Amino acid sequence: MAENARGSEQKHQNKTKILSGGDSWWNSFIANAKRISESDRTSGLIMLGFAFVGFLLANLPFTFHVFESIREFVISVPLLHIHLTVDEWVQDGVLTIFFLVVGLDLKQELTTGSLSNPRAAAVPMIAAVGGMIAPALIFLAVTFGWASVTGGVETVANGQVFPFDVVSHGWAIPSATDIAFSLAVLALFAKALPGVLRAFLMTLATVDDLLGIIVIALFFSELHNGWWACGIIIGAAVWTWSIRRDTVPWALVILAGFVMWYSMHELGVHPTLSGVLAGLLTPSRPLGSEHDARAARYLHKLEPLSALIALPIFALFATGIHFDVLSWNLFTSPLVIAVIAALVIGKPVGILCSSCFSTHILKLKLAAGLRVRDLLPISAACGIGFTVSFLIASLAYHQAELSNEARFGVLIGSLLSACIAAYLLQRQSNAYARKSQIKTVSNQSVSSTRKVG
Repeated sequence: MAENARGSEQKHQNKTKILSGGDSWWNSFIANAKRISESDRTSGLIMLGFAFVGFLLANLPFTFHVFESIREFVISVPLLHIHLTVDEWVQDGVLTIFFLVVGLDLKQELTTGSLSNPRAAAVPMIAAVGGMIAPALIFLAVTFGWASVTGGVETVANGQVFPFDVVSHGWAIPSATDIAFSLAVLALFAKALPGVLRAFLMTLATVDDLLGIIVIALFFSELHNGWWACGIIIGAAVWTWSIRRDTVPWALVILAGFVMWYSMHELGVHPTLSGVLAGLLTPSRPLGSEHDARAARYLHKLEPLSALIALPIFALFATGIHFDVLSWNLFTSPLVIAVIAALVIGKPVGILCSSCFSTHILKLKLAAGLRVRDLLPISAACGIGFTVSFLIASLAYHQAELSNEARFGVLIGSLLSACIAAYLLQRQSNAYARKSQIKTVSNQSVSSTRKVG
């Protein structure tokens, strides 16, 4: 009996050790995932890696057919009459996690962050507007000029011809900034830059996200079955009520989120915007005896899921652009040229011109110590489009040829912008480092002189 009892106790202790070891491993894994997702540099490089792999898988002869069959595989929910390919599930479903994070971040910024004081954030807000208008104008100018030369038509790389009014639907493609990649470039090449420049980029990119959401809602939604708007309202009301409870009923919250997503899908609004709506309806100030806001808490928990799963998977499929023949003809496509020019030239020109306008004409002020010319490197980084630009490219064009070439233009334009920004940021960072060194040496010599005296 005693031996059996001792054996049973030993088994229990072993089981406890295994479980605690498992918990320790899981906690360690979660902690590492959070640390990686919080690193702009690492999460940006991971997404870039997945984007590169997606492009390779779609174009290598021995992987193309498998990759294409996975992309086009249909997953159905018969009860809800949803029949979407894997690619569409990633675009409409998985990306909703990213937009929920964007919505939570926007809510925090609008209530307690950089956008809570419109006057202080006025210059980057105006810069964001200019950074969206200029690329759109350059895109339209390039495509219209090309169409004028060729008699009102555009010829894409494979020789197909499209009228200007079809190609012009992509005007919003180069207007977005990918904050993850922009901050990754900043983290890699601008270690000595003052925090005010990063804050400027963060504010500008946040407003850029908000404007991108508005553009998708207004210009790339085809409303039908209007009564589904009631489903959005009901889902939003249930979400708002549930998320503010002392004990949050998570089953009800998830159901409300799904109702909003499904209602937007059936209404014709891009369903990822349900994530933004949910984020904006989440409390951004502490409730009752809470020490921190729920929006900030949920944002912290969801960021690893967005940065390490949702965005890499989306990048993998978004850049999975197949070309029958990869040739230099791609770079002579008016659509590709227009997107590249809009990102590489339009973004920095729009941001700098609108910053000049707001400081010289409207007499608004930049943060202390900043001049408009100091914004050139980060304005070049804003030409990195990626996530939202890829999404808009797939929404703007129903023709595979146009969608593929637009996404190829986003890929090349973003990489060029990243290279230019990296070079400019490195030079600017070195200049700030030298100034800091000179100031330190000067302070030390003054201190030594005082001691001698």
